[in-house]
Amino acid sequence: MSLQEILNPSIKEAVQKTFDVTIEKIEFQATRKDFEGDITMVIFPLLKIIKGNPVEIGTKIGNYLVENVAQVEKFNVVAGFLNIVISDEYYVNFFNEIQSNDKFGFGAASANDTRGKAELSEAKAVMVEYSSPNTNKPLHLGHVRNNLLGYSVAEIIKASGKKVYKTQIINDRGIHICKSMLAWQKFGNGQTPENSGLKGDKLVGNFYVEFDKVYKTEIAALMAEGKSEEEAKKQAPIILEAQQMLLDWEAGKPEVMELWKTMNQWVYDGFAQTYKSLGVDFDSYYYESNTYLLGKEVVQFGLEKGIFEKDADGSVWIDLTPDGLDRKIVLRSDGTAVYMTQDIGTAIQRVKDFPDVGGMVYTVGNEQDYHFKVLFLILKKLGFEWAENLYHLSYGMVELPSGKMKSREGTVVDADDLMEEMTTTAKSISEELGKLDGYSDEEKANLYKTIGLGALKYFMLKVDPKKSMMFNPEESVDFAGNTGPFIQYTYARIQSILRKASFDTTQKVTIELHPKEKELIKQIELFPEVIQNAAHNHSPALVANYTYDLVKEFNSFYQNVSILGEENQDKKVFRVQLSKKVADTIKLAFGLLGIEVPERM
Repeated sequence: MSLQEILNPSIKEAVQKTFDVTIEKIEFQATRKDFEGDITMVIFPLLKIIKGNPVEIGTKIGNYLVENVAQVEKFNVVAGFLNIVISDEYYVNFFNEIQSNDKFGFGAASANDTRGKAELSEAKAVMVEYSSPNTNKPLHLGHVRNNLLGYSVAEIIKASGKKVYKTQIINDRGIHICKSMLAWQKFGNGQTPENSGLKGDKLVGNFYVEFDKVYKTEIAALMAEGKSEEEAKKQAPIILEAQQMLLDWEAGKPEVMELWKTMNQWVYDGFAQTYKSLGVDFDSYYYESNTYLLGKEVVQFGLEKGIFEKDADGSVWIDLTPDGLDRKIVLRSDGTAVYMTQDIGTAIQRVKDFPDVGGMVYTVGNEQDYHFKVLFLILKKLGFEWAENLYHLSYGMVELPSGKMKSREGTVVDADDLMEEMTTTAKSISEELGKLDGYSDEEKANLYKTIGLGALKYFMLKVDPKKSMMFNPEESVDFAGNTGPFIQYTYARIQSILRKASFDTTQKVTIELHPKEKELIKQIELFPEVIQNAAHNHSPALVANYTYDLVKEFNSFYQNVSILGEENQDKKVFRVQLSKKVADTIKLAFGLLGIEVPERM
């Protein structure tokens, strides 16, 4: 039973018996570091129903708790805050209960986390969409943030106790795909991933860049002949050819379809390698070439129900102005669908494919905020119950010190190159610090990758998803501060302690706690609540920064008490056990972020 589950009924009882008042909700918070206490009750909300001085009210409640709750040792009141001191026995018993639980925190919600539990419980299963790339170029830095966020949120929701499906929709059709195809036809000279030695997505991406170069040259030539820029963009021969290729694709022209399938497969194979290196996976895939016609039948249903309206030109719209939005087209006058129609149909199709899905999370950049407001509202108006559990995991742009990226010009930061650079940076810094004496070359190579990717992932995920961020590779690979390598190093340090502990550490012991031990156990106790809050808020940053706080607390403990050098055997056993539980919690938390932890560093 958690501390809040113990205190809640007793405080309500204290208020009832002392003030003859019934209260529904009690507000708790962590006790400030400059005051004595383990948990704090906020008195101020009671002043609405209890007349009196907050210090006097807090003192009466505190006295009741000391007399009636075995776990409460003493208290103090500061202004409107009742700081409660909990006995060592409670924390020792709590620790003994969880120390052998390898999955401590997973699927366990805290007593006061009713909001998160209630909302999550409405969904039978949750589908999380992320990545969703175009098949005309490799994955880049922006995709890295997208994949890491989506994967981590899926893992966190799963850890909170929900069933999760990971999915993506691959944008494999449209004019941008035809640009790469056309450029390959013109300039490829039969290149393939096999004969060029390039990953398929990189090869195709090169031709996307090549198309843009030729397109710009043709535009310049037409403008030199007296055409306006707008006219030149529309009349450039290569763009006209690409538009014709798109029409041929839509008509199913065999040679175009064959080239499309071949080049897309090159890209899929390249993506698969990147996903494997990045450590993300998917349970299902959707392709725009299969979904772009979905939703048209829903438009007819919406017309019959009066949700949509048809204009004089035959186009179909939905008027969302009463909801604070605008009119949105869902079908063009020629009967073709728009992206919104496709997204409506795809959402419905996913629930058909996975009937236990009761909610979805879309990991898409914040430039699409309005699109998802409209999509979710339309699905609600169409009467789908699961539409109440749709969430747009909106995230900000990633920038580098050198500025923004432009894929058409080939100036993007390639995901594979970035991961390789992170590994190289980890190698350079590790060698400077001289931490790897006695490692084989293979062990070093594996460790460099673990540290480099850990640095990348942690740096990306410790930032609130909604915020834009500046990514600095060198700053992320730092063995001090709020970084992945710092936390990985602490984990490895604990493993070293455990290897040196040549005595039986399995028995349960009861000791008087050192203040640093108590603080460390209090931090571990927060883990289940952190998972629930992170799932509710769709924020891996909560897990990342919790782990950093845990590691800081451990390092303070490590510096202030002797572990293996402790003479008292029970204390020594307890401290080794406590160290192991910290390491276990780090590993579990980092697992939710997709980060590996090394046994040695």
